[in-house]
Amino acid sequence: MPIINSQVKPFKATAYHQGKFVEVSEADLKGKWSVVFFYPADFTFVCPTELGDLADNYAEFKDLGVEIYGVSTDTHFTHKAWHDTSDTIGKIQYPLIGDPTHVISRNFDVLIEEAGIADRGTFVINPEGQIKIVELNDGGVGRDASELLRKIKAAQYVAAHPGEVCPAKWKEGEATLAPSLDLVGKI
Repeated sequence: MPIINSQVKPFKATAYHQGKFVEVSEADLKGKWSVVFFYPADFTFVCPTELGDLADNYAEFKDLGVEIYGVSTDTHFTHKAWHDTSDTIGKIQYPLIGDPTHVISRNFDVLIEEAGIADRGTFVINPEGQIKIVELNDGGVGRDASELLRKIKAAQYVAAHPGEVCPAKWKEGEATLAPSLDLVGKI
């Protein structure tokens, strides 16, 4: 089954969030735009650069009505230890979900079974719980929060303006397209 436009599958997990352990489930992803951001492991090299980039841009995500959920197959205890010992991770204000049972990683089809860790997967979920954007990267290739913000703005625009689509490199405020027979072969 294609993952785009599919519903997020059920899960329950514990996250480290703002100094506390909190329960998180697929129900928390509904009613707002969400980003589920998988990364291989805590205490690694590329991962803190990505999570720090999201933290640096977190206010802009919140301004768009988006919550971020960082997920790795580490435990919530490991997330706390990393948060407490890394200046970069210490600035994170969004939940870090532990997935030691691999349920969430399997639900999103990002688990590297033989390694027990997740691929670098990014999933943008609309308020109805549907996956609208998927990005998968090789373990050595970090992601960019500004590009993710651009994609979210485009997804939100398309959701609010049925019949319009956002072309490549579209930025907020730029022209969109209204697909029609008249455009075929003219772009």
